[in-house]
Amino acid sequence: MSLAITNLSQTLINGSKKIALATALLLTVGISSSFATPANGGNDAATVSFRKDFKKAEIMQTEAGKNFTKFTFKLNDVVLSAFYNENGQLLAITRNIQSNQLPLQLLMQLKKDYANYWISDLFEYSGDGNSNYYITLETADSRVILRSTGTEWEVYDKKVKE
Repeated sequence: MSLAITNLSQTLINGSKKIALATALLLTVGISSSFATPANGGNDAATVSFRKDFKKAEIMQTEAGKNFTKFTFKLNDVVLSAFYNENGQLLAITRNIQSNQLPLQLLMQLKKDYANYWISDLFEYSGDGNSNYYITLETADSRVILRSTGTEWEVYDKKVKE
């Protein structure tokens, strides 16, 4: 009787190991494929170019626009966004920054001309060989978006809140 119980016990253990191994294999394949393909679609040429340009990047999100694909990704613990056209050409890269990362001259102009505003968005834009900064400033009554032109800010957009 004990031999039969031992054989039954051994059969159950072996069966459990096979099920556990099969489950682990399926999970590994499923997780690997979810990282291998970008979420929300995306252009194949853009994806190939992105993978070539940013080999060590971890894609967080992919968005397909009308004439571009946007990849939000993490590289060296920095979150960035890269924009590619349908042909896989890199159009621009953006990254959110803090105000203390602005060039000193731009920061001083903000403090002088927009002291009563708070910052709701600030990012660096790199494209066409140039880098610009865009900042959204707000008060209770208005919102203004400024763009850097090198050493100064210019009004890019202005709205009165309703």
